[in-house]
Amino acid sequence: MEQKLTQLKTMLADIVDLGRIGGLLGWDQQVNMPPEGAEDRGHQQALIGRLVHERQTSPEMGKLLEELKPLAATLDPDSDDARLVKNTAKGYDKALRIPTHLIEEFARVTTVANMAWVEARQKNDFSLFSPHLEKIVALNQQFASFFPEMDHPYDALLDGFESGMKTADVKTIFDTLRPQQVALIQAIRSRPQVDDSFLHQPFDEQKQWDFGVEVITRFGFDWKRGRQDKAPHPFTIGFGLKDVRITTRIAPDFLNSMLFGTMHECGHALYDLGHAPELDRTGLDGASSFGIHESQSRTWENLVGRSLPFWQFFYPRLQQYFPQLASVSLDNFYKGINKVQPSLIRVEADEATYNLHIMLRLEIEIALIEGKLSVKDLPDYWNTKMQEYLGLTPPNNALGVLQDVHWSYGNIGYFSTYALGNLISAQLWEKASQDIPDLSEQIRRGEFGALLAWHREKIHRHGSKFEPQELVLMVTGSKIDPAPYMTYLKQKYSEIYGL
Repeated sequence: MEQKLTQLKTMLADIVDLGRIGGLLGWDQQVNMPPEGAEDRGHQQALIGRLVHERQTSPEMGKLLEELKPLAATLDPDSDDARLVKNTAKGYDKALRIPTHLIEEFARVTTVANMAWVEARQKNDFSLFSPHLEKIVALNQQFASFFPEMDHPYDALLDGFESGMKTADVKTIFDTLRPQQVALIQAIRSRPQVDDSFLHQPFDEQKQWDFGVEVITRFGFDWKRGRQDKAPHPFTIGFGLKDVRITTRIAPDFLNSMLFGTMHECGHALYDLGHAPELDRTGLDGASSFGIHESQSRTWENLVGRSLPFWQFFYPRLQQYFPQLASVSLDNFYKGINKVQPSLIRVEADEATYNLHIMLRLEIEIALIEGKLSVKDLPDYWNTKMQEYLGLTPPNNALGVLQDVHWSYGNIGYFSTYALGNLISAQLWEKASQDIPDLSEQIRRGEFGALLAWHREKIHRHGSKFEPQELVLMVTGSKIDPAPYMTYLKQKYSEIYGL
């Protein structure tokens, strides 16, 4: 068995390395590539996609997995090797259903689509992106059609981001969450609004960058194994345990974009830098799911970065960077960065309204995959739903349907993981606070080592060995549950708004 496992790991290492090469091409596309390079980059990504798919679905891979399955069944089911065989077999079965030529086409279409999205957003012209999005929706519908046993066609797409989750599961969670969040927002609206005008003024861009670097260095970001660049839409990507890269964007007259975007992406990077070394290049070195990944970014962005103890330590430093905040008290600053107000832009939404942005996108994606909504009608539909969910109508498409990059990557099925990540982060925080009784005091002193070590032990080191519901249950004693998140929101905003 050892020989066969070694053979499997060798084959998987090649697949992982090819995927990382494709990721590096994608990072370069976002950070360095000139706009006219999209078509050539699309051909390169198509080749990488084909090579990966051919290796994933090769007869040798299939034969080896069939030989390993009965042997793996004799092992501890939670051992690295048993999980490696199980997870690889699931990926093989899924990949085998999809023709290689569609993998190549998807890579070409999405590479060009991404650059079209950048131009469309800059020019506020949906027509520049819509033909590309039509192809992407059609391709995703094709992919879903290869899994007719699924309860819903969207299940096949969701499973690619949140393994084991069903559309019905997500809807049930959201149906429980939505009325509670709406009730909280309505209660907040009945109270006097906090002032955040001090966040909307000129802030030197280099100083913003430098402060962000100071914060995430203290979080534990390893600059010998990571770097930060600028991108139109912030993202994190890893090419191994010793090369994880984050990006941020800086608004010259609004502090929150860099502030919380940098912390958010650092949270993702800390996860990617924390997988057990023995899992590297095995296929188990990824994340359990995108929702688990998002729980890490939300922990550092919100539960740490928007907390009062965090700013009790860091606010004097921020005031040194930006003397214009000298007259703003800590209490007013804390309330300002946590202001609840329905907004147009998802990535800048407050914690109380953020999940409504996700619910809107989930509804849209399901309608697109079901064929009940056409791409050409998407801008009007988006605006209608924004009014319904948040009481706002975008004045243009750049602030509406064109604001997110995900569809240009072909990532339909992704968005719900953001809200799931919020819920998981609160569950994990509840457990971490029990295990680290003086956690708030540590944060107040600017000490984050114990919190990072807790996440390293409970979440990071496992990579993708466990499905998300398994992992959350293993760490917290319950599956994904909205209750801790709502408890957190109600307590926090009752204090801020005097509810």
